[in-house]
Amino acid sequence: MKNPLHYQLSEYDCGPTSMLNAMAYLFEREQLSPELLRNIMLYCLDCYGKDGITGKSGTSCMAMMFLSNWLNGFGTAGHLPVSSRFLSGEEVNFNQNGLLRDALCRGGAAVVRVDFEGWHYVLLTGIRKEEVLVFDPYYRKEDFPWKEVQMIPDQPTSYNRIIPTHFFDQEEIKPYSFGPEKTREAVLIFNEETKLTAEKTIEYMI
Repeated sequence: MKNPLHYQLSEYDCGPTSMLNAMAYLFEREQLSPELLRNIMLYCLDCYGKDGITGKSGTSCMAMMFLSNWLNGFGTAGHLPVSSRFLSGEEVNFNQNGLLRDALCRGGAAVVRVDFEGWHYVLLTGIRKEEVLVFDPYYRKEDFPWKEVQMIPDQPTSYNRIIPTHFFDQEEIKPYSFGPEKTREAVLIFNEETKLTAEKTIEYMI
């Protein structure tokens, strides 16, 4: 059974919320162990705010990299058919032959860092030509001022936004942009049992 994806509870927990949403999107509820959920929360929210309070600056790049490596080990140990890869810098883009586009085309998910009044993590769950299916964990009622960004209310287990790829690929700091190339980061995540390959589907080859 698949659970609806959920929204962050504070101004800071977009990182762990997006990672937990990736697990909920890729796997059945019955497959997810307490250890997995505990460690996602344990490794995130590691950045100190200006007042010295842990978590008030959200989740760091290093924490996401560590969590990606931990997920690989968790999968290799046979606890869950999960695999992960951390991307940074010039690897994070929507080029036609890029790793990010390829992962989404093969049924994977990606947790990426974008700008939205500060750095913010969102979940990517698919791509349709030049439109990306996104679950943004920051709850919002009103429409966006940009007509190209669509609010989607009826896909609770997979996405709540549709955003053109050109929003992400900007180096300028703008809403939903990856920003400067050297600061970009993404975590690719797969369910190894559902990941599409050339051997599994003709459609992927086309």
